[in-house]
Amino acid sequence: MTSDSTPSADHLRAGLQTRHLTMMGLGSAIGAGLFLGSGAGIATAGPAVLVSYAIAGLLVILIMRMLAEMASALPASGSFSVYAEKALGRWAGFTLGWLYWFTLIMVLGAEITGVAQIVTGWLPGLPQWVVAAVFVTLFAVINLSGVRQFGELEFWFAFIKVAAIVGFLIVGVLLVFGLLPGTDPVGTSHLLGDGGFAPAGIGGVAAGLLVVVFAFGGIEIVTIAAAEAREPQRAVARATRTIVWRILLFYVGSVAIMVLVLPWDAPALLTGPFVAVLELAGLPGAAQLMEVVVVIALLSAFNANVYGTSRMAYSLAGRGDGPTVLRRVSRREVPWVSVLVSVFFAVIAVALNWLLPDDLLGLLLNAVGSALLVIWVLIAVAQLKLRPVLEREAAERGEPMTLRMWGYPWLTWATLAGLAGLVGLMIADSTARDQLAATAGLVAVIVVVYAISAVVRRRRVTD
Repeated sequence: MTSDSTPSADHLRAGLQTRHLTMMGLGSAIGAGLFLGSGAGIATAGPAVLVSYAIAGLLVILIMRMLAEMASALPASGSFSVYAEKALGRWAGFTLGWLYWFTLIMVLGAEITGVAQIVTGWLPGLPQWVVAAVFVTLFAVINLSGVRQFGELEFWFAFIKVAAIVGFLIVGVLLVFGLLPGTDPVGTSHLLGDGGFAPAGIGGVAAGLLVVVFAFGGIEIVTIAAAEAREPQRAVARATRTIVWRILLFYVGSVAIMVLVLPWDAPALLTGPFVAVLELAGLPGAAQLMEVVVVIALLSAFNANVYGTSRMAYSLAGRGDGPTVLRRVSRREVPWVSVLVSVFFAVIAVALNWLLPDDLLGLLLNAVGSALLVIWVLIAVAQLKLRPVLEREAAERGEPMTLRMWGYPWLTWATLAGLAGLVGLMIADSTARDQLAATAGLVAVIVVVYAISAVVRRRRVTD
């Protein structure tokens, strides 16, 4: 079944399996935000960052459940953009779709730049632009070759990242209990000492929440990919039931190891938290190993985001909210024009990372910094309005809904309240406030573009 709002979705090949969706969701959320950014959260909140991660994880679990409910009933390449349009009107679908597209395009540039910087550190004589060009070309070819090839590569990328996390957790537990040679049980001296569990108090937990909450972004790729899955309703339901809990375990478990074995203010946690723990365990080559894992994480995210941007652009064009050329599909049933456009703008984003002055680049990155918050809010509002519609449509078909949001509508309202609280925290923080302002400006620009395009469409109809 495909959404009525995306009549052209059946031109895409259903080549993804449940295992692809599951690992894709895991891999998309386990990226540099965990491998590198978790240290910043610990430095901000101390061991109490565990509370920050738990709160952020709970919010993401609830949002993902809402999104999964809608995706299992109406699988579509445009995912939340389609649901926002169905629930709130065409303006919402247009705004959310292009906001997501622009956000991922900027992220693509940052990811491939990060990869180039690490690889040229291994091979100093190689120019960064050569590394970037090679990887951009490689992943363009992979995405053009077919959805199954994309899904299979993403599966193995995610498998490597998950294996790295599991290995880290095993080593960490052995370290905590003093089961490694030359180590003793760590107890709670670091967890509760060094200023206590919450050295910065409740304010530190709140500040830590702002640092860690957006690290969970990327999991929504599962519902975009659902439209190209075999038995999409069942596949997305099965995948999302397990993904969120595993991600929460990986994040909270990894950070718990860090704050148990090292003082929360240890400089090594800020520069490389995973490396710091592995070196404490006496594992040689830990820094080099984690660099490889980070490169894989960035490449996996880049691969998934090329896919996500191309499918969102394809969906928007299919609904008349983008150039019709973006709907062209190859013999392999891949929206090849959308893929190439995404890759082209990824190259532009890489150039921006290298060429623009810091203040202008910072403005662009700030604009996407809190875009995920806008997406989450509109997902919750769309689910709040669509649930009765989906129940009625399921009843008319004589079928039960494949998956339901818990505690509707109260948990949806509670999630919106939590997101409103997050906005309040961002307003109170000067850096986050700048991000909100830049995102608001970006949203305003997209809404203005929609208004202009709506006027043009109306004039074409009347002429």
